[in-house]
Amino acid sequence: MAVAPRVKPEDFFTAEEWAMLTGRSSWKGLLLVAHCWLVIGAAMAAGAIWPVLIPLMVLIIGTRQLGLFILMHDAAHAGLHCNRKLNDWVAIWFCSSSLGAYRPYHLQHHRYVQQSEDPDLVLSAPFPITRASLVRKIVRDLTGQTFIKQRFGHVAQRINNRKAGESVFVLLVEEAGKDRRFLIENGIGLLAFSVAGYWWVWVTMWLLPMMTWLPLVSRIRNIAEHALVAQNEADPLRQARTTHAGLVERMLVAPYWVNYHCEHHMFTNVPCWNLPKAHKLLQRQGITERMEIQPGYANLLKQAAQA
Repeated sequence: MAVAPRVKPEDFFTAEEWAMLTGRSSWKGLLLVAHCWLVIGAAMAAGAIWPVLIPLMVLIIGTRQLGLFILMHDAAHAGLHCNRKLNDWVAIWFCSSSLGAYRPYHLQHHRYVQQSEDPDLVLSAPFPITRASLVRKIVRDLTGQTFIKQRFGHVAQRINNRKAGESVFVLLVEEAGKDRRFLIENGIGLLAFSVAGYWWVWVTMWLLPMMTWLPLVSRIRNIAEHALVAQNEADPLRQARTTHAGLVERMLVAPYWVNYHCEHHMFTNVPCWNLPKAHKLLQRQGITERMEIQPGYANLLKQAAQA
């Protein structure tokens, strides 16, 4: 298995610039995690006070749920905090408990990006697709079908493949054990909000965003990062894509600089908050003209649906 070609940071940055870009912080990552939860809390409060805002709050909260995953992704690269133990602890307890399983999987993606050994290749390889196919995917995302399949599809599969005489109840208990942390955490959340008299806030502004908007923006993110990127690409500047994002897109689609994905693949040691700085330094040298960059998400989705 051949490792994907890499760039040398010294070919693009001075030693001082590289030290600035890759420096770890004892507070920036923690501040971003706090910011994410504060936005979620403020959105829930706004929706509870003015229910007419709930549809907008679903979009905002769903995007911040993606934001928590993005910050966990940064922790997988040890970029969330300068102390590795605290980096992992914060990610597991305040971003996503899946860090332990995600890290080796994701590092394999970086090692073999856009090659047959890339575990994420299945997400980008099918593109371009037809407009009708993209619409069907969007409908499945927004109606909760994608969430149910991804979260609980293993339950139906286990039941369908059960052996003669196996108890369906026992199988359900066994499969539920695989999702016990998800079920416990959301059960506690629902109970806490119910005791306070706001069970509907948890349902409409935590579970509903998770089931609808989060799958959609996650799909858009996956399309933007590697769809329509050539497999076995030898140029490290074109193995992933950066997508320019305006204020609305950063609020509702691409939080925490996730849109600078080409820079992330080129320089995995750079924390997410320094990716815009890396982009500007590359831009000054004219390097961005050689990179895979798109002007916006709408334009990219049009290209992805032109099969």
